[in-house]
Amino acid sequence: MTRESAGGAGEDGISVVYDLDADCTADDIEEERFYLAEINGVVDYGVFVDLSDSISGLVHESVLDGTYRVGDELVVSLEAVRDNGDLAFVPAEISDDYDLEPIGHEYSLTGTDRLEASVGEQIHLEGEVVQIKQTGGPTIFHVTDEYGVVPCAAFEEAGVRAYPATEVGDVVRITGVPERREGSIQLEVDGLSTLEGDDEAEACERIEHSLEERAEPHTVEPLIDWPAFEALRPDLEAVAKKLRRTVLEGRPIRIRHHADGDGMCAAVPVQMALERFIEEVHEADDASRHLIKRLPAKAPYYEMEDATRDLNYALEDRERHGHQLPLLLMLDNGSTAEDVPAYETLAHYDIPIVAIDHHHPDPDAVEDSLAAHVNPYLHGEDYRITTGMCCVELARMIDPAFGEQLRHVPAVAGLADRSKADAMARYVELASEAGYDEDRLGDVSEALDYAAHWLRYNSGDRLIRDLLGLGNGEDPHDELVDFFSERAREDVEEQLEAAEPHVEHESLANDAHLYRLDVENHAHRFTYPAPGKTTGELHDRKIEATGDPVITVGYGPDFAVLRSDGVRLDIPNMVSELAEEVEGAGVSGGGHLVVGSIKFVKGKREAVIDALVEKMAAAEIDDELSAAGAIDD
Repeated sequence: MTRESAGGAGEDGISVVYDLDADCTADDIEEERFYLAEINGVVDYGVFVDLSDSISGLVHESVLDGTYRVGDELVVSLEAVRDNGDLAFVPAEISDDYDLEPIGHEYSLTGTDRLEASVGEQIHLEGEVVQIKQTGGPTIFHVTDEYGVVPCAAFEEAGVRAYPATEVGDVVRITGVPERREGSIQLEVDGLSTLEGDDEAEACERIEHSLEERAEPHTVEPLIDWPAFEALRPDLEAVAKKLRRTVLEGRPIRIRHHADGDGMCAAVPVQMALERFIEEVHEADDASRHLIKRLPAKAPYYEMEDATRDLNYALEDRERHGHQLPLLLMLDNGSTAEDVPAYETLAHYDIPIVAIDHHHPDPDAVEDSLAAHVNPYLHGEDYRITTGMCCVELARMIDPAFGEQLRHVPAVAGLADRSKADAMARYVELASEAGYDEDRLGDVSEALDYAAHWLRYNSGDRLIRDLLGLGNGEDPHDELVDFFSERAREDVEEQLEAAEPHVEHESLANDAHLYRLDVENHAHRFTYPAPGKTTGELHDRKIEATGDPVITVGYGPDFAVLRSDGVRLDIPNMVSELAEEVEGAGVSGGGHLVVGSIKFVKGKREAVIDALVEKMAAAEIDDELSAAGAIDD
């Protein structure tokens, strides 16, 4: 057999020469094939040739004819593999007219799910770069494949960016050795290349298919049978999938929620479920600390102050830590036209926003800004389905194993928001099975409200979890709830004792009782309870004393908070009408149908309050309506 015939030929009789990719190994070489090589050394006994970065060998001088220089190309075929592993090649006797065919390395890929079993061994991994962080030593590439996310450390020199052409979003192939670093697995990079063409398309398709499967939420039966909730379930499943997919992609999630009992009952379970999923997906043991943050909001909408702060932090994280820009999850907030300016601010940076809320929505105003929107009003239901009730089910869809700890949380959310939903009795019964009777649920609700007031803009992660009974089991949950709830009631009692002598009462034309309190001048300021809570507690006392229908208004120089039982106020609509009717008052606000807040300019307070009372007097009496939710501070 001649060397020419050994190499094979194409259909047209022209010889085929194979050009090995740089990452090919000796396992990719076959006998009786021709390979393109480059001379890297000339010695007395022959020339050394490179077929790839890791394939080198000798062509002995006995089979060479002519002179050669470093850098010359030579077509060779494999002659022998020596006992010591060295390779011997011979020149191929072919014409200069040949077909050159590239050959890539046939990789045996190791997924991030098998890194623990491969510690200390060289592996190959393919995935998408989701974060690049430059440290004082190596460059850390966080790479996601079908199974999870792993940090990959590549060292050029201290503080110098390795592989500077590689960017977030690139699909790469990494050769390296998994090692244990500070309790987690890190891949020590020997080589990194960006995939292109068919290789990139194949890897993307494989990863995309797997991520779509892993992002699917768990199918769980709701904690209680509640027909009114069923219409919201598909929307919540879609959000659960979106959040799980966001974790799999290594993108941060920022949770903004109203700083009240229902808002915390919504946000904390979702936060904890996502933390558990992040720990499952990411090899880095501190990933959840960077990828998920809960941020309380005092206002009943997304304020520009909060939006600009969130955006600035996100841009700083991208610059300093290589994070992608986050997904924003709005809970117990985010459904109204007042949210739109803040949403539009984030839109300049393509930050996706998801809102789960139970306040009366302005769907036409917010839909273009939201990647997903869950609200009972969108399905013909109302505020009695609280955000906390929805988000407990969302958390269970993300991590069903977490669900057993959450059985009492929907009842706490309902009591905190004073929900009169038909399902409340069943939620309270479910909570009692977990050791929480109705009095104890009330204690937890009061304690949450008290803690939120003093925490202000701090999430108070550990404290709030302990109050909700979601701590590590060794924390002083019972003692803490007792202390905070007792302090809250004492402070409320002190506040109302000072305020009640100044409450104004009148009977409206529709026979509703109207109670008014100037909370600016006749209530303690800058302490607990805040104006909204003060108004709510006063309202509850008047309901107990007089029965329905009752409206209570607490007002200050440029705001008013409202509570109503037995009167169909439709506060969002009233706000819109006041904004048009009272010229120069700058009226804004919103809330539920029978609970909400209004802002206006100080000089127009009398005109706004008078117009507001007129609308209250004309409102329809409805015994089925009752106030839901603590007024915003």
